[in-house]
Amino acid sequence: MALKIYRPTSPGRRGMIGADFSEITKSKPEKSLLLPLKKKAGRSNQGRITVRHRGGGAKRRFRIIDFKRNKFGIPGKVASIEYDPNRSSNIALIYYADGEKRYILAPLGLKVDATISSGKDAEVKPGNALPLKLIPPGTAVHNIELYRGRGGQMVRSAGASAQVMAKEAGYTLVRLPSGELRRVDGECLATVGQVGNINHSNINLGKAGRKRLMGWRPQVRGSAMSPRDHPHGGGEGRSPIGHPGPKTPWGKPALGYRTRRNKRSNRLILRRRK
Repeated sequence: MALKIYRPTSPGRRGMIGADFSEITKSKPEKSLLLPLKKKAGRSNQGRITVRHRGGGAKRRFRIIDFKRNKFGIPGKVASIEYDPNRSSNIALIYYADGEKRYILAPLGLKVDATISSGKDAEVKPGNALPLKLIPPGTAVHNIELYRGRGGQMVRSAGASAQVMAKEAGYTLVRLPSGELRRVDGECLATVGQVGNINHSNINLGKAGRKRLMGWRPQVRGSAMSPRDHPHGGGEGRSPIGHPGPKTPWGKPALGYRTRRNKRSNRLILRRRK
């Protein structure tokens, strides 16, 4: 998707860069694949704020995305490429030969009227889903499963792709966008290609109001707070944040502090992300 640069007709327009939506072919979503989306404002099922700075924003409806890609052996035709307000990537509406309709993440280069499929017999081309053990080394993939049949959980955002590196003892070695090298069960499905909308990271919202429409509320610097509200607060004038380094609002180290507590998958990670 190409970018659109605006003329500085106002301070909010100055420096603003947006998407031109040239890849979008349909403006209204498929009604049968929509669900209502209740706003959470960053709160958990206990009503406590677990994600800060969320709330408000424009009303959205949830698009049901097929991350499992379990229509094995049934070809599907791309009916349209659509915008999804709930994710950074675009989505593609697929009409399958048996009459079912599903949304998938739109990979880079997928066009309307193209044919896609999934399963062991699928061709290795963008949009097709295959077990990792059948994908040649060096191939770019996305929407990777961690557990067979659960659906893709990794590499789903705009412009992201992982690379199949090697195969060993039933596992496939995959290099993730973070640089991490990880073993994944060779039976797990992955979709061939790179996620589309690769210019998403170059968009400049231009003004705070655009961020509020996306459901993000303002952030306040810790150094502007009182010492009871944040470890960086207090002091006369502009005070430094002190030794031994920056902290979260709850006093934990903010940079370089490892929070990983998942021993089950340590054996699957060959190289940690940089």
